[in-house]
Amino acid sequence: MTLSRRNVLKGMAVGTSSMLFGPLLKQMEAQAAGSAIRPQRFVFVLEGNGLPWQQITPVGIKRGKEHERTQVVNESIVDQELPPALQPIKAFQDRLTVVNGLSGKIAGGGHSNDFGALGCYSSGGGVGNSGAPAGETIDVALGKKLGGIFPHVGLGMTGRPEQNVIYNCSAWAKGKPMPTTCHPQAAYSNLFGSVAGGSAKAEFQAKSNVLDFLLDDIKRLRQQVGGPEQAKLDSHLEAYEAMRDRQSRLNEIENTLREKAPVTSDKYTSAVETDRLDAQFDIGAAALIGGLTNVVTLASGAGNPYFGVKFTGLGIDFGKHGIGHGGSYNGMTAFEMSTKIRAFHFELIARLMKKLDAVPEGNGTMLDNTTIVYLSDAAEGHHSRCWEWPFVVLGNAGGRMHMGRYVEYPYWGIDGHREIGNLYTTFLHAAGEHREYFGIHDPMLKGKATGDGPLGELIV
Repeated sequence: MTLSRRNVLKGMAVGTSSMLFGPLLKQMEAQAAGSAIRPQRFVFVLEGNGLPWQQITPVGIKRGKEHERTQVVNESIVDQELPPALQPIKAFQDRLTVVNGLSGKIAGGGHSNDFGALGCYSSGGGVGNSGAPAGETIDVALGKKLGGIFPHVGLGMTGRPEQNVIYNCSAWAKGKPMPTTCHPQAAYSNLFGSVAGGSAKAEFQAKSNVLDFLLDDIKRLRQQVGGPEQAKLDSHLEAYEAMRDRQSRLNEIENTLREKAPVTSDKYTSAVETDRLDAQFDIGAAALIGGLTNVVTLASGAGNPYFGVKFTGLGIDFGKHGIGHGGSYNGMTAFEMSTKIRAFHFELIARLMKKLDAVPEGNGTMLDNTTIVYLSDAAEGHHSRCWEWPFVVLGNAGGRMHMGRYVEYPYWGIDGHREIGNLYTTFLHAAGEHREYFGIHDPMLKGKATGDGPLGELIV
């Protein structure tokens, strides 16, 4: 009996290989099954220091003053002229949706909302303090649903080249922050160390050896202690076994990783922030294409106290904190500088999209099944109040959301108004998890100015 490639893959999916290969198996299934299977991925790009709605709103869209915005606006964006900050993604304009009018006052506001930006809650932070997560964040929630060797990969950039890991924007659960790796070389070693050369390979092997030693040690200790102590050790044993299993799973897809791993260069260790952010986008793309994860968060100067980062690589030797206060530098206004910085982020997003579009998947490409979400952790401005939280969404979750739209909701407190939690609920519904609502509602909103469920204008 001759087995078709599709049947072999289906057999793998119900066996142990599905646990080992995760996202990679889904890619192979999609290619074998045509358009029947649509694996999904999400990329969150989180930029610090606020996002004025003017920088992402098409030129032809005229918005009224706050309390004049009383109706839902839903129109095509395909033929609209894009503002300067969005020009780098013009080639993908048919996949672009701009969402204005959502609020997120529950997150608190200020220089940064830290975990609250993606969690839709208050993290209790302040200047120089990211606080603690009050629950899971949307990127991690999607990662749990979509699975992967790494359910979530957090990559970032701060103004300190030597900075390795921070914890301030993604969370697994209440009180359980997720790491954002800020040094590209460290991120490369964590994700691709199993196929790297030199110190990265040695570090990967050493980590595996240490985990083996720790597992054996904990198992021996467990046999020597009583019931209560055994229960405590079981949680440690479970955590280390999960880490060791991940190391093994990375070895299982060694050939794929070797093919898809990014080529390291000087930008991976550069002191220039634009180089490091560029490297992190390369790593994020390779992690998706290589089947390591289905969800990546790229945080650029996000969270306390990192919102003051400089972009010297763009000729702006002036911190974003000063830009947020309206400062000028070298003949450029604050708005001009922030627009230039924002356009650079969309250049990186455009490159990421081109890489995904070059990888066949089903009857299309990986890009067809990837949704990229761009926002600022500080909502609409440097000292945000979160009355409005602008978003740029690229993609349609494999056909589960509308795209090529400009969608605007009524102002805070007016009938028809909606919150960022409704947008996050939309993403979950598109991923197949039908929650009633993600995060916490603003308790000050009443009646028809609040509501559960996804955004009807976006969800198919």
